[in-house]
Amino acid sequence: MIKRIAVGIVGLIILGFIVLLLLAWEGSIEPQSPPSADSFSQEQIDRGQVMAGIGNCQSCHTTDPDQPYAGGLAFETEFGTLYSTNITPDPESGIGQWSQEAFNRAMREGVSRDGSHLFPAFPYTHFANVSDADLEDLYAYMMTREAINAEPPENTLRFPFSIRMLQAGWKLLYFDGATLEEDASRGEYLAEGLGHCSACHTPRNSVGAEADGQDYDGAFVNGWFAPALSDNHSTPVGWTEDELFLYLRNGVSIYHGVAAGSMADVVHQGLVEASDDDIRALARYFHTVTGGSDAAQAGSQAARAIRTAQERSAGTLSRGEELFTYGCASCHYNNPDEPSIMRPDMSLNSAVTADDPTNLIRFTLEGISDEAGIQGVVMPGYTDWSNDDLVALFTFLRDTHTDRPAWDNLEQRIQALRDNAGNGKE
Repeated sequence: MIKRIAVGIVGLIILGFIVLLLLAWEGSIEPQSPPSADSFSQEQIDRGQVMAGIGNCQSCHTTDPDQPYAGGLAFETEFGTLYSTNITPDPESGIGQWSQEAFNRAMREGVSRDGSHLFPAFPYTHFANVSDADLEDLYAYMMTREAINAEPPENTLRFPFSIRMLQAGWKLLYFDGATLEEDASRGEYLAEGLGHCSACHTPRNSVGAEADGQDYDGAFVNGWFAPALSDNHSTPVGWTEDELFLYLRNGVSIYHGVAAGSMADVVHQGLVEASDDDIRALARYFHTVTGGSDAAQAGSQAARAIRTAQERSAGTLSRGEELFTYGCASCHYNNPDEPSIMRPDMSLNSAVTADDPTNLIRFTLEGISDEAGIQGVVMPGYTDWSNDDLVALFTFLRDTHTDRPAWDNLEQRIQALRDNAGNGKE
C-alpha cells in the first residue's frame, strides 16, 4: 500500500513537471542579420526616439553614459539582484539578431527571441498595451543605435526564483495581456503602456506582481520611495493639471517640490523627448488618478499647510529647529500666500509627508545635483552632519510640517543608507 502511494506521488510530480514544461515552452524565433539603418525612415526613427524616452529605456538599460543601452544596471529585489540587458543592435550580446516579430513578442509577452521567459522587472505587463505602430517605431530607433558588445553581469536571484520556466506560472496568475480599453485616452495609453508608471508607484505582492486594489498607492523601488499618486497620497495639496504638466515637463512644481532621484531621470532623460501635447495628456490623466485639486483649492491648501508649519515651528526650541534655521530655512522659507517655485517648501514636499523617510534621508545626505529638479540649482549634501543631528532635523520637520505619525527607527535607516552609499549601492 505504501509503495503504491509513493509511486502515485512520484507519478503526480512527474505529471506536474510535464504540464509545467508544456505551459512554459516557447519556441525560438529565427535569428536574422542586423537590419541596415537605411531600411528605416528618419521620421520613423525620430518617432521611436520619443517612444524610447516615454518608456525611460535609456536610464534602465544604461550604466555607462558612453555606452547607452548596453545594459548592466542592477535592480535589487526581494528575490535577489537582476541586471538590465543589452538592447543595442550588437548581434552577440544585444538584440541585433532580433526581428520585429521577436522584438514585439518580448515587449508584449515577456519572451526572449530564444524562447526563454523574461522576468517581470521588465515591464512587459505594461508594454502589452503598446500599439503595432509604436513598436515598429521603437524597433527602428533601437536598431539604429550604436552596436555595443557588452555582457551584463549574471543575475543573482535566489532559487527557485532564478528558474525562468516558473515565469509561465506567474504569467498565468498575474499577466492578462493588453488591458486598455479601446476608448482609453492618450494620457492613459502613455501612462499604462510605454510609460509603465504604476510599475514604480504601485506596491507589489509577495511574488512581485502589482498589488490588486492598490494602484498608485506608492512603493519602494530600487533604493527610492515612489510616492502615492492615488487619492491616498500624503501631501497636503492636491495636484492640479497645470502643476502636473509643469512637473513632468520641467521637473519642478510650486506645491510639490522637484523631481529628484529616479524621477529626475524620468523627467530629464525620458520625458524630455515627449511633445507638450503628450505631457499635457499625461497631466490630464494623472489629475484624474490623484483626485486632484483646481488652482484655487491648491493655493488655499498650500497656504494653510505653510502657515501651520511656521506657527508650529515658532514655538519650538529644539535641536531640530536650530539645524533647520541654520542649514535649510534660507532656501526653503516661503510666504504662505505666494510660495516660490525656486524655494520648495518642506511642508508641501512628499519626501517629508511620505510614509517612508528614504527620500528625505537620501536627498539630505546626497544633495540634489543641477541635473535634477530645477536645472542649474543645486542642493548640497550634508554627509558631515551626525546621525543624531539628522534624526533631530527629520523629527522636527515631521512634527511641525506635517500631521503624519512619526517615523520609526530613523537612526538605523540613516546609518543603513550611509553604509549602502559607502558600498556603492543605492
